[in-house]
Amino acid sequence: MSLRDRLAEDLKLAMKSKDQLRMDVIRLIKAAILNKELELKKDLDDAEMSRLMTTLIKQRRDSVSHYERAGRMDLVEKEQKEIAIIETYLPQPLPLEEIERLIASAVEETGARSPKDMGIVMKAVMARLVGRTVDGKIISDLVRAKLST
Repeated sequence: MSLRDRLAEDLKLAMKSKDQLRMDVIRLIKAAILNKELELKKDLDDAEMSRLMTTLIKQRRDSVSHYERAGRMDLVEKEQKEIAIIETYLPQPLPLEEIERLIASAVEETGARSPKDMGIVMKAVMARLVGRTVDGKIISDLVRAKLST
């Protein structure tokens, strides 16, 4: 079942069960997909939809940090629930050990020796992770640590 079909089916189920938060989040995802498709003038495939949802999660995590600083715990809780719902539509993230293996092989292949070579290694690692769910910040921190040793 494609991601688009899964979203449509889950929206129906959420409407039947009167789960307002899930309905709102699925509608938000579908709207974001539609806007991106209109912008690009083409239908998105599942990998592109996953990248879009990763962006939505990143935006919500950013909002969480702002709401925490403002002491708005009610909004923090709402955003975290939205993140949890969006994450159910993303593929399982890679285990840390596998990411570290990819980084080690990319460092070896590129011949990187110092943190100055970080851009080259990042490019190689990210090319291998296309279509996979990964946090770029985690990747960059791991690459920096690997090149600093």
